[in-house]
Amino acid sequence: MAYLDENFLLHSPTARRLFHEVAKDQPIIDYHCHLSPGEIATNHRWGNLAEIWLGGDHYKWRLMRANGIDEDLITGGATPREKFQAWAETVPFTLRNPIHHWTHIELQRYFGIDLMLTPDTADEIWERCNEKLQEPEFCVHGILKQFDVRVVGTTDDPADPLDDHLAIAASGLKTLVVPTFRPDKALLVDRPDLLGPWLGRLEQIADTHIVHLSDLLAALQKRHDDFHAAGARLSDHGMDRMPALPCSDEEAAMIFDNARAGRAATPEQKEKFSFYLMVFFGQLDAARGWTKQLHLGAARNTNSRGFQLLGPDTGYDTIGDFRQGSALLTYLDALAKNDALPKIVLYNLNPADNYLFACMTGAFQDGTFPGKIQYGSGWWFLDQKNGMELQLDALSATGLLSRFVGMLTDSRSFLSFPRHEYFRRILCNLLGSEADRGELPDDFEQLANLVRSICFGNAKRHFGFDV
Repeated sequence: MAYLDENFLLHSPTARRLFHEVAKDQPIIDYHCHLSPGEIATNHRWGNLAEIWLGGDHYKWRLMRANGIDEDLITGGATPREKFQAWAETVPFTLRNPIHHWTHIELQRYFGIDLMLTPDTADEIWERCNEKLQEPEFCVHGILKQFDVRVVGTTDDPADPLDDHLAIAASGLKTLVVPTFRPDKALLVDRPDLLGPWLGRLEQIADTHIVHLSDLLAALQKRHDDFHAAGARLSDHGMDRMPALPCSDEEAAMIFDNARAGRAATPEQKEKFSFYLMVFFGQLDAARGWTKQLHLGAARNTNSRGFQLLGPDTGYDTIGDFRQGSALLTYLDALAKNDALPKIVLYNLNPADNYLFACMTGAFQDGTFPGKIQYGSGWWFLDQKNGMELQLDALSATGLLSRFVGMLTDSRSFLSFPRHEYFRRILCNLLGSEADRGELPDDFEQLANLVRSICFGNAKRHFGFDV
């Protein structure tokens, strides 16, 4: 069998039928990513392969460092061609890492290149890809059209202007591009040096003064409304674990007043204030019918020297070893008992928590919406073959795979849309192989409906996208 041929990852007859006849041509709803709204608004074009392929890709940067590549050739001052050559030197060492799959699938799908990337093929691939980048359709809007991307959900701070989203909406682009409300910086009462400047930005964009906690809550409510008007239907939070210490109105106000005056909250006060705001955010989402995403379990910026040199999101994060269950249950119950539990997607980064998260979703389903509480797809270090299979197994064993909202890229790169194909191949192989072994019914149309739902239909219904 040829590497990465048309039946890549498809190991049974029914698996191949499901992918080629059903999954392959399903549209894409990329409901959570970190693509730039500005690049979408301006229909950005890339100057060279290194810019589109290596810029901002900390997945690749980590592997280059592990391969002994000097930082100057990764994020430093080396030329784009030199950085690409360093990546080409690294790729042959990435066998069994999903990056080897993704690298060559992207070369095939975007550039029509079947060569393996090595130091010897680097010149030809560099030239052919850069030539392809000059074609009129090789731009942001062209890529979205090529991959039939119906929805892109960007990740946006409440203090961010929504001008780019408004420009996209007025541009005639057929892809629906919506903001996602991510208010993590509102929790920084332990870092007044960071909270203060952020509040200044929030004041400006919300056209208000923020002196007391009530002012902050009003400003956040206004921005939530603004995001909804711009098409937002999801929020997102990235934390090591959920806060779980209840907090009264008076305590929260005192903690905020102190932080506003430059006095940092203690760890206990930070957790109390965070819990207070997270309940508030849950109530906002529930009132609007939004879906709240909770990304839990990352240990971020763990290499202090690397973080000091390069800043966040540069490859110095890892899977965290945090106790998740009790705190998350406390939070979900706090919302549920007040009838303010929104639709939720739970993502864990530590695979030890797979069954914990998957099973927890069942404890908070309430019959008001199919799959209201979701166990999210494999995330970050788990969005690879083994991680996806483990997530699908845990979800199937404890809940309803048939209601799953499916895959997302969580990416900063416009070259990442084939990750949907990667997931679909894994899904079809799982279902098709089990059917051919007699572990699922020999009913192709029933399996096909399941695949269609997970690839596109469930996300469309769950998030309420009219696409």
